[in-house]
Amino acid sequence: MTEPLFCVTDQELSIEAVSNMVINRNAGAIVTFTGTVRELTYGRKTISLHYQAYQTMAEKQLQRIGDEIKERWPDATTAIWHRTGHLQISDIAVVIAVSTPHRKDAYLANEYAIERIKQIVPIWKKEQWEDGSEWIGNQLETVSGMPKEGKEDDYR
Repeated sequence: MTEPLFCVTDQELSIEAVSNMVINRNAGAIVTFTGTVRELTYGRKTISLHYQAYQTMAEKQLQRIGDEIKERWPDATTAIWHRTGHLQISDIAVVIAVSTPHRKDAYLANEYAIERIKQIVPIWKKEQWEDGSEWIGNQLETVSGMPKEGKEDDYR
């Protein structure tokens, strides 16, 4: 069975597996972005993160991003996998791989993908700091709030 190019999963992510999905004979470049859980956010210590998503809608939006990239860079092949659930410091939250014939297009398309994820994909995260916690309402971190279907105790 072939793995999907766009996926939201609660399983650990493999950079190599996602990167291998975009290899093709006409690609001279593969750019991979790996988003990990960092310990410090604006000087505040993070203990862990919890990601929650509307999986079906999130995967459709990831596919939409892949389609947008294909419109802008017709020779690009894109794979995006995003993790949900409870993540520790340095765990991988997202892997984006883009292949194109030339490196500049691969860099641009990959950056486009992560920015669009933050804009349109319904994935929320809860920051667990050493002095409290907060649901981040969107990935641009401009709105706080808990997703309607989320429960604070889901990950404890």
